[in-house]
Amino acid sequence: MKLTLLSLAAALAFCPMASFAESAATDQAVLPNTDWAAWGGTVGLRLNISNLHSIGITIKSKPGALAAGSARLTDGLNVPQAAGIDLFGLRESGSIQFQAARGSFAGFLGGSLQARGGYELALEDGSVIPLVDFRLRPNAGNPMWLDVVSGDGKAWFYIDKLMYELVRENHVLAIYTADMRISPELAERVGHPEMSTETVADLEILTEVTRQGGGGQADPRGTATHYHGEQVVGQAPGVVYQTDLFMQDISVGRVNASNNTGPGGNGRVVFAPNSTLRNNVNAGSAAQSVSGGTSTTSGTSSALWTAWVPWHSKFSGTFPPYNNDQHPFLIWNLYRINADASIEQIGRSGVKHAFLTLNNGCAPGENFDSHILGRSCSDVYSTGNNNSNGAMGFRSEIIPATNQWGRCHSLYDPGCVGSNTNSNPSDDGFVRRMVVNESQISNTVNPGATYLFDSWYLARQDINIYNSMATIEGTPTYSAGNWTFAGQGNFKLGSVTDRWVDNPPAGTVVQNSELAVSEGHTKVAVRVTNLGNNQWRYHYAVHDLDFSRAVTTGSEPNLEVVRNKGFDAFSVPLPAGASVIANRFSDGDLTAANDWSFSPAGGQLAWTAPAGTSLDWGSLYLFSVTLNVPPGPGASELKVAEPGTPATFSVPILVPTSDVIFQGGFESP
Repeated sequence: MKLTLLSLAAALAFCPMASFAESAATDQAVLPNTDWAAWGGTVGLRLNISNLHSIGITIKSKPGALAAGSARLTDGLNVPQAAGIDLFGLRESGSIQFQAARGSFAGFLGGSLQARGGYELALEDGSVIPLVDFRLRPNAGNPMWLDVVSGDGKAWFYIDKLMYELVRENHVLAIYTADMRISPELAERVGHPEMSTETVADLEILTEVTRQGGGGQADPRGTATHYHGEQVVGQAPGVVYQTDLFMQDISVGRVNASNNTGPGGNGRVVFAPNSTLRNNVNAGSAAQSVSGGTSTTSGTSSALWTAWVPWHSKFSGTFPPYNNDQHPFLIWNLYRINADASIEQIGRSGVKHAFLTLNNGCAPGENFDSHILGRSCSDVYSTGNNNSNGAMGFRSEIIPATNQWGRCHSLYDPGCVGSNTNSNPSDDGFVRRMVVNESQISNTVNPGATYLFDSWYLARQDINIYNSMATIEGTPTYSAGNWTFAGQGNFKLGSVTDRWVDNPPAGTVVQNSELAVSEGHTKVAVRVTNLGNNQWRYHYAVHDLDFSRAVTTGSEPNLEVVRNKGFDAFSVPLPAGASVIANRFSDGDLTAANDWSFSPAGGQLAWTAPAGTSLDWGSLYLFSVTLNVPPGPGASELKVAEPGTPATFSVPILVPTSDVIFQGGFESP
């Protein structure tokens, strides 16, 4: 025991948090050898002040906070470190016990970690929650959770969605990020039950391992690699590994708000997801990877041999197979389906840069590296993590169809020097987030509306992008001063347009067509409703999934994306004699200046973007028109905003027609 601790002390001599901790031997002696123990180090919290204020809690004082730049146990390692946090020391007394398996943390067993310092939280009724010298104690109901125990002995908060890694040859348990949430008891105590389980902080916990038990060795990697396109050993030539990533689960939390007054208000609300993914499970035969499939996406991959997915933090170096710091990206969006069945995208996130995979539930032999997602492995990026300022970039920096990041002159490398010179960009809690206005989610402004939230992982060379995106239903609900996304459920794989056209009511026909080219994918969908009195209402939804005609300079890893525009015009034919009764356009924002112009001239219904604007990847626009002619087979036209060949694409879709065969029965094509 003494030799292990002395070795650790030598390795971390630069860090005053490192402990010789010989007295820990007595504290740990009664524990089985399979158990691990840790103490000391630091805990960092990035408080969600908006969510605290929304339940009537303010910070009265913050004693014991360490100075910015204080030593941490991961200093000198090429790993993520939380920014913009309040940092506190953890005491070198007692310990927290945990277990490990396959080289990774596998759950808490007992004990606790105690902070040096913390917060005094003032409540509206004048009482105080003494969160000074708080303890982090394993949750009795879930070994992957921690309770945050205040000085009065009560667990008013809990911690989940841990992203962890054993580093420094298993001498440090590094929890890079985790969500601290409002317990149901606290929500009741402050009179805001609607805010139960919402996040109030993002945490970093770095603690020194004082004893290593069993399970510390990761799976052996072996000599063969299994990246996309590589030959499968023992199979016929041309049988290769393929990437097919799956979204597995989504839940949504509120992470910020300002000036909220309710359904009649114009304040802002920010939502972010917990997004869980899973790699394909196949190893020579087909099996279901996730449930929640649809008629277009089953949850079972067509790739019979699963490729590894590289998962390297930005600026962490150059790695196979692309000789860069390749990692997946994540986006999320909110849609409103109005009472008239039209769909609008009312919220769009920036781009989350993934940095680590937990590799939960891996197939045997596939959990060998926390920066490679192996076969059957799953991972989760939590609400607080997805609101992290140091990981949120711009969609304009990504070539989505190839999943290449233009890091040169990006938000994080503005000088194109090849390093992260802007690790904590300017942040007001709204920039690069998915922001909606209260009027957009108000049930009084939008009576009869329903809502869909989607989340999508983008992985390089993914053979089926529809497996890695999914939607859930929910209802934005205002109660006691707070907006939440209530009633979440009904998870479905696939694009939101797939879901929008499912099960149309009587009197409505639909079509959902895909444009799939080397530059990316776009869905053009339509719902046509017979209003009677010789009137038909056409709702066209154009969803640019990952199409862009990118203009770049340089090459990876120092690629620059100069532009990555999508489309700047959309049109469908208009037969002679047809009359336009009404028309509408929506890009989902509240800015009229960037709305597309409409023209019914020249035998076309045409919508054109203002100069310099376009329908870009990850976005859905609505084009609606009411006419006196029924639908029939035809094609729409999409004009690419960037010059090149082809300049336009034709996509089959129902269009207005003078064909009389549709006027009686209104048949579906």
